[in-house]
Parts: sequence; structure tokens; C-alpha cells
Amino acid sequence: MKPLLVVVCGPTASGKTALAIRIAEEFGTEIISADSRQVYRELPIGSASPTQEELLKVPHHLVGSVSIHEHYNAGRFADDARKILDELFLKNPVQVLAGGTGLYIRALVDGMDDLPEVPKEIRNNYMQRLDAEGLNVLQDELRQRDQEYAKEVDLANKARVLRALELIETTGAKYSELRKGSKREKPFDVVYLMPAMEREGLYARINARAIAMLNGGWIEEAESLKAYREIKALQTLGYPEIFAMLDGKLSKDECLAQIQQATRRYAKRQLTWFRNQTEAREVDADATRDELRAVVKR
Repeated sequence: MKPLLVVVCGPTASGKTALAIRIAEEFGTEIISADSRQVYRELPIGSASPTQEELLKVPHHLVGSVSIHEHYNAGRFADDARKILDELFLKNPVQVLAGGTGLYIRALVDGMDDLPEVPKEIRNNYMQRLDAEGLNVLQDELRQRDQEYAKEVDLANKARVLRALELIETTGAKYSELRKGSKREKPFDVVYLMPAMEREGLYARINARAIAMLNGGWIEEAESLKAYREIKALQTLGYPEIFAMLDGKLSKDECLAQIQQATRRYAKRQLTWFRNQTEAREVDADATRDELRAVVKR
């Protein structure tokens, strides 16, 4: 029998960390984070990283493991996570992967697609257009050229929008089609679980968490990183809005409202992606031990 990877996935603020910890405690295992922001050690508040109390309950891997000044992507994550898994499976045939970054999860589980090199002139052209025309124009272009990918990607993430358009221009194919490469044989079985939550409840949690994060040191965290605001890791949910507030362009209330709205939209895209791309089974937060073992099937 192959070892089993339990993937706890779903939208932001849905309770993935709590569910992953319950499963890890039940099976005496550890957790690998599949979150493209929690990997950065400078962003513990803005990335909603596990608390110290949660980290003490169960060993977590790849939380705060690199600096925002390092280049980190799905390919590197897959390599790092695979090495950790190889060691963890020697100790326990059940391990837990928890996070909301679908690209990271797919890179580990199915491998990376073999994408072509983008010519320098195409990359430079889109960088110049970003500066001259703004992100909104490129977002609209992506919607027109690849509606499927535009629905699932974080459109506020400049790097991902640019990457998709560059590859569409390079190949003449939709990026969503390029990413559907053949899956490699896995040395482990996989079960996908997702915290069960109604959309209204999820949005309420998102709104409340944004308030708690802003009042809990997120503004100060962003202010300490303001000099590096152009770094890719800081061009994600919340930081551009806080930087705008620090620049005097937004009030705190406006900043909060924009973060809440952007996070709700992001959560909606995540939910759509995981429901369409995985066979995730929804699990109630108050599921019993027997119910957890039943869905994990080990």
C-alpha cells in the first residue's frame, strides 16, 4: 500500500489550519504548508501564518522558511515539499499538506507542466505595457484571451497575470490549456479534504479576520517592509492597500474595505478552483474522530 498524503485545501479563512492540525494530531503526523505567502518569514501577520500555539501543537514545514528577497515559486516548492515528504513518510505513512495555493498543491501532486521559454522581447513588451497602461488593461486582456484562467487566478497578482499573457503570446494557446499537462505517476495516494462552510459564513470570517489582522500589527508589519514594496511577495492581498493607506491615498476604513473585498473575491476563485480541479470532500469543523478517520480512510 502506498503512503497517503492528506491535502487540506480550500479558500482563505475557511479553517484549513485548524482542520489540518486535528488530522495531524489524530494520526500522529506533521504538516507541510502549501501557501505561497506563508513561506515568507517577514509576513507572519499578512499571510495569516499559523500562530505560535498552533506551531507548537504540530510540527509545520515550509512556514517562514525563506525571505521575501529570495525567488520562490511552485517548482521550488514542489522540490522542497517532495524532499520533506520522502523523509516524513519513512516515519509515518500518513502525512498532511495544508494550504490554499492550488498551483503549489498541483505542482507537488501532479508535477509541473513543461512550459516553453518566453522570448525576452515578449517579456519586455508586457513589462512596458504594465508601466504604461496599468494592470487593469492587462487584466482585461487576460479575461479576453483566457477566460478560464482569469476566473481562477488572483488578478491582483501582477506576476501571474504577466506570466499567463507572456505564455499565451509565445505559444498562441490558452494558458489554462498549457497547464493541463500529463500527470506523472505519484509515489503516494492522495485524498483531498476541504472545511465545510457556507459562503455567507466564509465571508463573515474573512471580514472579521481582516479587522483583527489590521488591529493586530499588520499595518506595522507592512510599514517595516515599505521600502521593498515592489518585491513580488508584497504585491499580494492586503499589502498594496496598506501601502496606499501609508501613502495617504486611503483612509484606514477604505483600506479595510478594499482588503475585505479583494479577499472575498480571491476566496471565491479559490473555492471554484478546488471544486473544479480536485475531488475534495467537505468536512465539518466539529467532525468526530471516527468521522475524520472515515474520510481519511487509514
